[in-house]
Amino acid sequence: MTSSDVWIPFPAEELEGLPLGLDLHFWDGGQDFPADPADCAFYVVPYMKGMEIAIRPLAAMTSVRVVQTLSAGIDHVTPGLGSLPAGVRLCNAKGVHEASTAELTLALILASLRGVPGFVRGQDREEWRSGFYPALADKSVLIIGYGSIGAAIEDRLAPFECARVARVARSARTTERGAVHAFTELPALLPDADVVVLSTPLTETTKGLVGAEFLARMKDGALLVNVARGPVVDTEALLAEAKSGRITAALDVTDPEPLPAGHPLWHAPGVLISPHVGGSTSAFPPRAKRLLVEQLTRFATGEEPLNTVLVTGPPS
Repeated sequence: MTSSDVWIPFPAEELEGLPLGLDLHFWDGGQDFPADPADCAFYVVPYMKGMEIAIRPLAAMTSVRVVQTLSAGIDHVTPGLGSLPAGVRLCNAKGVHEASTAELTLALILASLRGVPGFVRGQDREEWRSGFYPALADKSVLIIGYGSIGAAIEDRLAPFECARVARVARSARTTERGAVHAFTELPALLPDADVVVLSTPLTETTKGLVGAEFLARMKDGALLVNVARGPVVDTEALLAEAKSGRITAALDVTDPEPLPAGHPLWHAPGVLISPHVGGSTSAFPPRAKRLLVEQLTRFATGEEPLNTVLVTGPPS
């Protein structure tokens, strides 16, 4: 008999329009499992609870058919996929985080360029820090990682009169807004960018992508914005550039994360840090719940789920 057990990190009564016939179990990462993991057919990974919790039940989920993250990235789940049976679909949360992450990206860009952190420090000291500050208008922006979040960032850049927006993804293609360049073209694109935005997933290809060579190609005075994953950036290389004053940075993610007290990145000149809050806003719950209702309806009716990013193969 096919299992109908579903593990979800929201109470079932909060999800309007759920299909009938599913055995719903609430689990948001607590010590005790809500049911036998071996019976779970559809597992929704608790949001922002870390890798250890995300993968803890996977080895025992011998009946699972869909693993659904509530994040755009899947790097916190992939280490546990090797224990799953073949044919399990891993789905991400495309459509959930675009608005929030794009909002924060613009906030980080504007705050960094316009000197907002300095104004806050000045207010604490009752200092009137007038002056002449950079604007986003007339700047050249490079978006690295042009998926749905990268596109949402460009949508929000549109009213700001940027000189140009260049786009980079794993492979070249053409969109309604223009050409998307391949990663291999980065060396030629970096020297022209005033603002470099990282919105790429963390993969073996992108881990450490922003190292000393990458940063050296950025123009003097450029701003690096990371709303992707911390390990996309080599922290030591970034610290060296920030301490020299040649470039600035706005980081929603860091490596290590959470950034420990006493880490030099906290006080590096020209570095603005937000505590990985790109997706965790009031926009998250309604979008996440709509996605889950859609996915569970598809599951109950035998349709393919949305946002499948990989399907597990036979154990190696």
